[in-house]
Amino acid sequence: MSIRFEESVVERLRLWARSQTTTTSGLVQDLVDEGLRMRETPGIVFRPGPSGRRACLAGGPDVWEVMAAVKQTDAPSGDKVACVAEELGLPASSVDLALTYYSRYPAEIDMEIADNERAAEAAFHAWQVRQSALS
Repeated sequence: MSIRFEESVVERLRLWARSQTTTTSGLVQDLVDEGLRMRETPGIVFRPGPSGRRACLAGGPDVWEVMAAVKQTDAPSGDKVACVAEELGLPASSVDLALTYYSRYPAEIDMEIADNERAAEAAFHAWQVRQSALS
């Protein structure tokens, strides 16, 4: 596929790619992918963070955070959306949106949940070691 951009767009892409230590092609790939995902699931945006860019609810938490709550709740299947919405202080439609995104990209979200669990376990272990040293 060959695509032509205005020169001003090409220059902005080059500058942005350099600042992100990626290639221009890699940046364009990421931007197109994110743009398509946002069109597929209106209300989803992407934000940068320590673990890279991630899917988030516009004006709300990361999708992985909502899905972690959905997976952890012991509410009956039919009540999970309402229960998680109340727990997180979100409208039920936002929880539904996270579920829609998850249904399209489950491996991505499951990996983010697992990464967060590992980071929490490592932080807890470090705290335990610190507490032990202080006793």
